[in-house]
Amino acid sequence: MSNAPTEAPTAIERVFYPPTAEPWGRRALLSPLTALSWPYAAAVHLRRALYDTGLLRAERVEGLRVISVGNVNVGGTGKTPAVLHLAEMLVREGRKVGILTRGYGRGSREPLTFTGSEPLPSVDDAGDEPLLLARRCPQARLFVGADRVSSAYRARDEFGLDTVLLDDGFQHRRLARDEDLVVVDEAVGLGNGHMLPRGPLREPRSSLRRATLLWVRASSVAPGAALPAGSLPPGSPLSAPPSMETTGPDLPEVSGIARVRTRYRPTAWLEPSGRVLATDALAGQPVLALAGLARPGGFLRTLHSLGAEVRDAALFPDHHRFTADELRDVESRAARQGARVVTTEKDAVRLPPGYSAWVVRLGVEVLEGESHLRRALGLADVPRDL
Repeated sequence: MSNAPTEAPTAIERVFYPPTAEPWGRRALLSPLTALSWPYAAAVHLRRALYDTGLLRAERVEGLRVISVGNVNVGGTGKTPAVLHLAEMLVREGRKVGILTRGYGRGSREPLTFTGSEPLPSVDDAGDEPLLLARRCPQARLFVGADRVSSAYRARDEFGLDTVLLDDGFQHRRLARDEDLVVVDEAVGLGNGHMLPRGPLREPRSSLRRATLLWVRASSVAPGAALPAGSLPPGSPLSAPPSMETTGPDLPEVSGIARVRTRYRPTAWLEPSGRVLATDALAGQPVLALAGLARPGGFLRTLHSLGAEVRDAALFPDHHRFTADELRDVESRAARQGARVVTTEKDAVRLPPGYSAWVVRLGVEVLEGESHLRRALGLADVPRDL
């Protein structure tokens, strides 16, 4: 395997999430990206103005509560665990829940609907995140397709649902929503503050005024903390601490918008056979980390927090489709080092049946703002925060 797949995500992170203020030389070097961000920003501002002035209108599906969960950063903020946690909360409260998603990276354009209690489509047809959500919350119905207004009507009219979560919905303004939750990672905030492709922002910082609730993912590692010495082989592109964890919190202060603060933590290991084991099952054991994530450094830190000895890492861009050759190479590298292959739940969905990989499962813990969260979900008997 070449070094390119391993280096590419880290190179992007170091541009988007620099550890310190950028010197003039670096800014000059990146000026072509700055110039490319101008037409993108102009298009975003124009579209926002069309909706804000009413020239474009969002369509409301009466009788259906729509809760959007999105972000302003591109990738890696922790949106999927947030959607899963909200779906599970709603199901526990007796709501009839759907999840509307585009199904990023799928090879089909046909609209799909399914639940985790039914035969599931392939990852090529549905995408990895919808399959993960269906498996983890089988009571929620997934609607996969680009036309999420149509999906909302199907949820209400064909399946009698009363609440839907609009996955990655902050920029999808065609469908009117009751609540706009925006996920922000405390470890990196809004990064360098630039819009794509110069920075991680899909919209300008001022767009956060549309949000009704900020979902803050608390940093589980102190800003600036590095991977432990020896956790990766010398010369590995990730043996230096990824800069995404060194920027420290730079969270937006937006007047009048409530916040819920959460922590993501590993809750279990899944063996290749599917058996659920305690989080210390691989403590002291050598592992090879396999992932296709926007920001893989957090996954490596999770493995370290579980006591695993990270001998090597095969890291690819977000939603990467692993080829047979790549997976054989990963197996060979792991075998040479006497290591188990470990991966994330989202990446496991894209592995072929029978591929021997351990999977770390994450859960969400609400630290502050439970009452704000229940209000946003429209749940009765809102408790007071302690």
